[in-house]
Amino acid sequence: MGSSVSLKTVGPVPPGVSDDRERWNEKYAEASFELPEEPIPELERRIATLPDGRALDVATGTGRNATFLAERGYDVDAIDVADAALERAAERADRRGVEVNWIRADVDEYTFDRRAYDLVTVSFFAGLDLLPELKEALAPGGVLVYEHHLRSADGVEVGPSSDRYRFRSNDLLRACLDLTVLYYEERLRSVIDGDAAVATVVARNSTGGAQSYPRLEELGADGRTGEDTGGTG
Repeated sequence: MGSSVSLKTVGPVPPGVSDDRERWNEKYAEASFELPEEPIPELERRIATLPDGRALDVATGTGRNATFLAERGYDVDAIDVADAALERAAERADRRGVEVNWIRADVDEYTFDRRAYDLVTVSFFAGLDLLPELKEALAPGGVLVYEHHLRSADGVEVGPSSDRYRFRSNDLLRACLDLTVLYYEERLRSVIDGDAAVATVVARNSTGGAQSYPRLEELGADGRTGEDTGGTG
């Protein structure tokens, strides 16, 4: 199976999009610019509890979430503005023998299909303004898994250099309160070779005072699972 890169634009590419594309292509060309190899930890932990079907990975970068989902049978659309990122993502998918629909476009200009995705993932992209469109893209019962950097008083080593591109405490949680929040956490964790302050939310497109909830299994140090006996998520 192979991977294809498609460009979906309507009319001329706006000047701002061209500038963003060039800036990110230059960023990906830097030898010092690294992204994590593994998917969002909470996505990996909860994958057995998430709905099957069609998935969307927003600002996919080098495709770590998209490839992970394709390996588990999802029909994946993955979008990013940078050609260089999508080339690396497609190479990753080819090495793993999976197919992903790679879309080169600016997420702020792209029109997402409504009620189309059973799972939407976003990782390290400051897109709170985009959340209304992503919520509309969720199918009934679909789940959003979103992770991003936080402003922090700790000496974090990884993430945007400016707080302008970091979320404040509870920003992500408040933005998802019209969904059913299954998990939310703010913490320090290791990302690449340093500490990052990170917020993670898992939220479902469902309503009602009485709902069903997944039973999770904890992943032990040996990589085996055991029944979850507590915790907030």
